[in-house]
Amino acid sequence: MEEQRVLFKPGEQRKFFNRAISDLNCISLRGILQFGLEVKYNSLKNYYTERRLLPKSFFEDLCYLAKINPASLKVKYINGNWGQVKGGKVNKKKR
Repeated sequence: MEEQRVLFKPGEQRKFFNRAISDLNCISLRGILQFGLEVKYNSLKNYYTERRLLPKSFFEDLCYLAKINPASLKVKYINGNWGQVKGGKVNKKKR
C-alpha cells in the first residue's frame, strides 16, 4: 500500500515550510537538506510550491526537527493513491 500523504489547505503547505525554515535557522529551502532528510531538492521544491503533497513520514520528520506539534496544524491524512485515475477505466472508447 502507498504511504499516506498530508493534505493542507491551499497556501498552508508553503507557510508550514516557511515556519520550519525559520525554526531550523536555515537560510533557504535548500538548508533543510543539511539535516539528513532523504529527499531530493527537486521534490522539496515541488512540496514547497504545493505541486505535490507531503509524504506523512517526511512531514513527521520535519515537525520533529523543527519542534512543531503536528496536532496543532490543521491537516488531513489521505491515501497515497488519492487523486489518481484507475488505469484503463476512464478512457475506453466505444467502437
